[in-house]
Amino acid sequence: MLFRFLLLGSFLLPSLHAAVISTSKPAESITAARIATLPAKDRTAWMAYLERSQKQMQVDRAMLAAERTPGAPEPPMPKEGFSARTMPLNRDVGWYGTDEARHVADVIVSFQTPAGGWSKNLDMSGSPRARGQSYAPDNLSKHPSVDDFDTPKDPHWNYVGTLDNDATNTELHFLLLVSAATPGATGDSYRASFLRGIRYLLAAQLPNGGWPQVWPLEGGYHDAITFNDNAVTESAETLTAVAEGTGDYLFVPAELRRQAKAAAAHALDCILATQLIVNGKRTVWAQQHDALTVAPVAGRNYEPAALSSGESADVLVYLMHLPQPSPAVVAAIDAGAAWLKAVAITGQEWVGGRGTPGGRHLEAKTDARPIWARYYSISTGLPVFGDRDKTIHDDVSELSLERRNGYAWYSAGPQQALDAYATWSKTHGGTGTH
Repeated sequence: MLFRFLLLGSFLLPSLHAAVISTSKPAESITAARIATLPAKDRTAWMAYLERSQKQMQVDRAMLAAERTPGAPEPPMPKEGFSARTMPLNRDVGWYGTDEARHVADVIVSFQTPAGGWSKNLDMSGSPRARGQSYAPDNLSKHPSVDDFDTPKDPHWNYVGTLDNDATNTELHFLLLVSAATPGATGDSYRASFLRGIRYLLAAQLPNGGWPQVWPLEGGYHDAITFNDNAVTESAETLTAVAEGTGDYLFVPAELRRQAKAAAAHALDCILATQLIVNGKRTVWAQQHDALTVAPVAGRNYEPAALSSGESADVLVYLMHLPQPSPAVVAAIDAGAAWLKAVAITGQEWVGGRGTPGGRHLEAKTDARPIWARYYSISTGLPVFGDRDKTIHDDVSELSLERRNGYAWYSAGPQQALDAYATWSKTHGGTGTH
């Protein structure tokens, strides 16, 4: 299903140097009531998706409850850590056949949810999950705010199965590497876990081809099509590799490869459909888009509904890696690269740190490399910044010190996409319309 979202500017233009130019509104959940407002042809697929999510949530909770003894103390929460560091994907091939690597793989298998995914921020180098232990660490905000968009309905059931922070896809890649280094019966548990994880990605995919941040659905912005942390593109890349079925993927059944191929193609449809058109011109993508309307929506309190430079650069890199791109893909890439070039900030440097007097700030520098704001207003095209109280500002210096220092408001990262485009466009660029 293709969606096309046309924005003519839905926000009031800010006055110069306004302290607050707008306020973020919470993203809406996928609900039966909202699905009922969709065109009749779309309702069946979305209701089936919602019901599948609800049933899987019940199964996941029931299986954890069955492991626990009523009245007995619950096992301690899993150790929280930076997951990717404990699941390295860049070691020599031989390392993945070592006891150390297999230990990490065993821990990964133990924390796989009944749905087939994984939580985030799990230390996979530690102990395997104990019976009755949560599938997820705490994952609660360390800076909770009033009416925090990130507050879960149940603090004991939070991010249980997610693509946030590269979760689930990283586990799948690590399992595949260990599986390849562990032939025979010894590696069968890793291959079985990998296949369950692929089926999780297929089950979690939205009817329009995107992926939510959390599945089974947790509500709020977690239900939105999520480009943050490459949730959509990483999942599409994983499924594309599965579909090809070569090398380390040879053990994947043919039918699952077929489903993976269809899902990856559907993801591309979603990516093209969510590229925002402003005043008749293609631009880029938001950090997350409403699953049902595909309109940009807010994430956390300080993450406004806006054009997002970092996520969009990553999407462009993904598109540029596609073989034999269609005219629609070429047009999307050309337009996205043109937007990045147009909004690049020159002669300014984002400097300072948490201990810098006055906090992080922009500083004039003649030879500074180009940088980009994290967010740009859809209506004005100018940088915007959010705070924990949901206020949106047009001046980063107006943010609270904690938020100004604690978030990547500016980055040089999109330059990598433009560098790649300079090479890619010699063969493919310039043939599409913006």
